[in-house]
Amino acid sequence: MSSQTTVVDGKLSKGEIFDVLRNQRRRFVLQYLKRVGEPVELGELATQVAAWEYRTPCDEVTSEQRKRVYTTLQQTHLPRMAEANIIEYDSDDGLIQPTTRTKDLSIYLEIVPGSELPWREYYLSLGAVSCALCAAVWGNVYPFTVLPDVAWAMLISVSFTVSAAIHIYYEQNMRLGDLEIPPELELE
Repeated sequence: MSSQTTVVDGKLSKGEIFDVLRNQRRRFVLQYLKRVGEPVELGELATQVAAWEYRTPCDEVTSEQRKRVYTTLQQTHLPRMAEANIIEYDSDDGLIQPTTRTKDLSIYLEIVPGSELPWREYYLSLGAVSCALCAAVWGNVYPFTVLPDVAWAMLISVSFTVSAAIHIYYEQNMRLGDLEIPPELELE
């Protein structure tokens, strides 16, 4: 694939999306734009990204740190993201704003901590246990005959419902733009 991304029919392939977003600085741009929800000036954005990169408060970012981030955002990262229609970037005014595509990219930026069991594996396990439980109830295996069949069905239904509710709650806290700092920095 070339270094230039072309948008065909308004869609980027997953490979193109990951190519654009493989850089942490670009992910930080999206984090900030999603959190702020309105156009931002390049200077403001550069200060915040530098603060995250150097793990320091915005008011303690040095002019050298800010300039380093500002320059690469201006010359490389923002034009690349604008070319892919991930953001709108007015280089003359130095304004950056989210597009409808910005929000759509959240799913590609969810963070799963290394120590966490992925939800798909959790649901697969829960489904397997539920199937085994149904087979045991259907085969009248003791002690599964102690409770009526409807009680077991209710237990399985409640297990899936509670699991889904916990999953939704947890997922909302690990999404791009929902935290003061990017999720990838929260986990360190």
